[in-house]
Amino acid sequence: MLESTTGSLANRPVLGQTAGMRRPPLRILDLSGSPEAMGYAHGTAHADEIRTYASERVRLAGSEFWAGGRLERSDVLDIARSCLPAHEAHSADLYAELCGIADGAGITPEEAVVVGGFTDFVDTVRAVVGGDHPLEVQEDDCTAFIVPDARADGQGFYGQTWDMHDTATDHVVLLRLHPDDAPAALVFTTTGCVGQIGMNEAGVCVGINNLVATDGCRGVMWTSVVRDALTRTSAADARDAILDADLAGAHSFLTFDGSGEGFMIEAFPTARPTEKLEAEALVHTNHALWDDALARQAPKQEGLMASSSRRLDRAHELLDRDGVTVDDLMALTRDDEAICQVSTAPDHIESSGAAIMRPGTLDFWAVWGLPSHNDYVHVSFVA
Repeated sequence: MLESTTGSLANRPVLGQTAGMRRPPLRILDLSGSPEAMGYAHGTAHADEIRTYASERVRLAGSEFWAGGRLERSDVLDIARSCLPAHEAHSADLYAELCGIADGAGITPEEAVVVGGFTDFVDTVRAVVGGDHPLEVQEDDCTAFIVPDARADGQGFYGQTWDMHDTATDHVVLLRLHPDDAPAALVFTTTGCVGQIGMNEAGVCVGINNLVATDGCRGVMWTSVVRDALTRTSAADARDAILDADLAGAHSFLTFDGSGEGFMIEAFPTARPTEKLEAEALVHTNHALWDDALARQAPKQEGLMASSSRRLDRAHELLDRDGVTVDDLMALTRDDEAICQVSTAPDHIESSGAAIMRPGTLDFWAVWGLPSHNDYVHVSFVA
């Protein structure tokens, strides 16, 4: 079921609206059954799109710009293939789902690794080939936050923008999952990817920001880690799943649940400093905050670092108040001072969508495309 959100934002003008920035209502793909069946249905539903996206991601992963040295397609896929055992060891069910996506879309499992976990995979590629990290490389520039219960009239929120290169926006989809042997979940993601941001029926929320690692390795891509964390029944259990994962690259992960407990983890392959939610909102963007993580973070181009810092400061400013509502958080994701990013040269990063969750009530809102130009929809666990 889709419901347009109502409230104080309904009458606010959309910023600088142009037809080219408008998207249709969020696409929802209902999947149920075994991991293999869900993966195969996902792959067949968006086969052409997944093949196109995978081909482009494999090409980029072998380019000098991303890898620090040019690689043949076969070499890129050899590296991806070497990560498959880590995925199978991490979660046999998610590995089966990944292989099902590949089978349904007509690609190989190693191509599915690349299309589903590109930002971690390029950390792995650079570690394998010894390439330098170009300062300009940046994707997944999200602004994520947890609002504690006490600052939201007793029902806290998790939310974030999902910012990527503007070519990724076309591929956004929401998965409504009813697995045979795991909790039902609503998962914001892209076609061909098992999951990126979500909430399960136990009220456990998991979200991310990209970080760029100097300690990348052959391991599990972050998207499988998100989905595995969404099989847990508390924010603490989800945190532990992230701490235990054999990570290929770096992301910050945020977990939150209906009891009001929350955590933020700056997760690198060789370090995972963690902070617990207390009285104030937790906010993270795309630079490490703590010494153990800073020691493993790749250098950032000055303009991208400035963007990350502005978004962090602006989100803290907007969340420093009591009585935070879902409309306030939608407005935050639409903030044109720092948070809602419109694609411009040379980086072409944009807010490709956003999601807001209230685990205490199992409410989930999401938007496809720029939040400033598109409408949130409320998504239920039942179709």
